[in-house]
Amino acid sequence: MSNYITGPDVVKYACSCGLLKPITRLYFCRHCLELRCGFCVCHEVDSNYCGKCCENLPSAEARLKKNRCGDCYDCPSCKQNLSKRAATVGPKNPEDPKATPRKVYYLLCLNCRWSSRDVGIPDQAAATGSWPERENVHAARLQEIIEMYKGIVLAEKQQKMEKDKKKQRRFMTFTDRTGITASMLRKRIGLPDIPHPLLKPKPKEPEEAVAKEEVEEFPEELLTKPINLNEITTLEQRLNLPEWQPTTVDKLFPIHKQVSVKRSQRCRACEHNVSKPEYSPTSIKFKIQLFAFYHIPEVRIFTVEPLRAGKQCELLLKFSNPTQHQTVITFLPLFPSEDSFASKEIKELVPDEEVPSREIVIEEKQPPSLPGSQPSSLLHTSLSRTPSITVKPRPIKQAITANVELPTSNFVLLPRDDAAEFDDSGDTHNIQDDTKLVVWRKSNKAVIRLNITPLENLNIGDEVVVGFTMQHIYVNTITAVESKEPQRYNNNVKVFQYLGKIVGSE
Repeated sequence: MSNYITGPDVVKYACSCGLLKPITRLYFCRHCLELRCGFCVCHEVDSNYCGKCCENLPSAEARLKKNRCGDCYDCPSCKQNLSKRAATVGPKNPEDPKATPRKVYYLLCLNCRWSSRDVGIPDQAAATGSWPERENVHAARLQEIIEMYKGIVLAEKQQKMEKDKKKQRRFMTFTDRTGITASMLRKRIGLPDIPHPLLKPKPKEPEEAVAKEEVEEFPEELLTKPINLNEITTLEQRLNLPEWQPTTVDKLFPIHKQVSVKRSQRCRACEHNVSKPEYSPTSIKFKIQLFAFYHIPEVRIFTVEPLRAGKQCELLLKFSNPTQHQTVITFLPLFPSEDSFASKEIKELVPDEEVPSREIVIEEKQPPSLPGSQPSSLLHTSLSRTPSITVKPRPIKQAITANVELPTSNFVLLPRDDAAEFDDSGDTHNIQDDTKLVVWRKSNKAVIRLNITPLENLNIGDEVVVGFTMQHIYVNTITAVESKEPQRYNNNVKVFQYLGKIVGSE
């Protein structure tokens, strides 16, 4: 059992949208009881901050600064953070005997050793001083074009609002019958037209670009002198400065560091948050962290025998329970028939300290009419919401290249206990496990034996993929209005294991 595979892409879980992701990249919505990946959630920006100085920026200020920090800079050569370094220079008046040396500050990259002195940027007398900005010769032209397009967008919005108002009107007004507006009446009378105070004046259209007939001559130096690649900028360095796009390294200037965002993820079906970080940029904690790693049992490949086409081999899987509640794992077929599809709610609660019996009283429910709908016990609670977006399930596009013999018996996973990791005295839980199924057990972990048979038509080097549906008891700790006791549900998760490649036929 020394071959302990812990790669993140070896075991994948099926998301509700049909994509396969490792458990570390999935969320679990405890309102919908569904797995959600990064494509199944709505991303919302909570705050803007600088990753170096950890300064919070309001959304309006970040938009005004073009999502750049005003005090931190990136190296234009390698895009690493620039550090402020101090140097000692002579006094301003060297003839004065009482004059003392003074300190100056400059920017230095500790990775590629690029310095602000390389491009002639003067040193600053204070470390917090503002460094000189390089002006763009086309700034006025770009601003005129931006203002013109803002006016076009505003005019289109006003036209759309007027159309919507006309559709909402029940009766025809006088201006609709005659086509005469207030501005037209003022012109006929001879009074000056007064624009509406809420309407902004139309921006001045910029001058049209005119092509020049005279162009610069081709420099002969490119053909006569050898090219030194150390003096020419790369394509990535030019795209980092799109306003200037320098061709030589002596024109590289520091780049303002781009601000980062803290974002929260929201479920598309029930609009509840599955992840929400703290507002402070120095905090790495979360207010809401419904990651699947903390709610769904983790499956890892412990060891597998050499894979041969058509030959049965043994597979050992390690299951871990991350929750504080006892759960029962049951193996089901990967693609069950439609008649067996049911959302099962356990009515008889089992205490954590006792081993649940296999005869569990359950109630069969019909499949939900809308995909991603909520369980019946959560529909009338104050925490539930009406689904805003109907998520249509997509088929899982993953070929299964091996058959697995699913055991008929289930096994128990004890709740997580951090202190048990350092206790070598042994477990005191008297659990009667099936010896053919459970190989090893400790605390909240258990190793399960499964028999798999790769397909006979596989060739040497083909990938072997197996899968099954893992049914586990999930304890929903959301306090309901009707019953304040936690609800238990049988949650089904499809798990796929990538075991390796075929090594031979014998």
